[in-house]
Amino acid sequence: MIRPADEIDFSLIRVRGTEVNYYIVCPRKLWFFSHGIEMERTSDRVALGRLLHEESYPRAHNREIMIDNLLRIDFNESTGTIHEIKLSRSFERAHVYQLLYYIYYLKNKGAERLTGVINYPKSKRVQRIDLTPENEAELERILAGVREIKSSQKCPPAKYTRKCRKCSYEELCWR
Repeated sequence: MIRPADEIDFSLIRVRGTEVNYYIVCPRKLWFFSHGIEMERTSDRVALGRLLHEESYPRAHNREIMIDNLLRIDFNESTGTIHEIKLSRSFERAHVYQLLYYIYYLKNKGAERLTGVINYPKSKRVQRIDLTPENEAELERILAGVREIKSSQKCPPAKYTRKCRKCSYEELCWR
């Protein structure tokens, strides 16, 4: 059963935004990551994303805000808008729910009227995000799934999709 957000003890959840993203992209990737197997350090794609993040929006205020040693928000304008910088739209749904999780988390810590923006600097695209009751309910289902995978001793089975070709965990699954 999903509890109302005002009854959730966030100190017990310990879900990172990356884990929400990985749950949507691939539960197996989430399992590896949450069990200390981090392949991103050797990924050229991740390095490119990190460089894009460092070089984009140099005049933005409050870049790299760390919240509760859990969430790293790319930057936050004084208008209450949380930004997330992404390399491409390849995993757009995962990006949306990662940002929705940031808004949801901060809302439940007392922040009000937050909105989100996903910035795709390479394609000069901006996507606005608002936390609605519908996507909040979906996010709570996602968080339950994240917690289930993180607590599992067994890695989810591999399911090959096109996105596997760009994944830093590809060798663990397919070679």
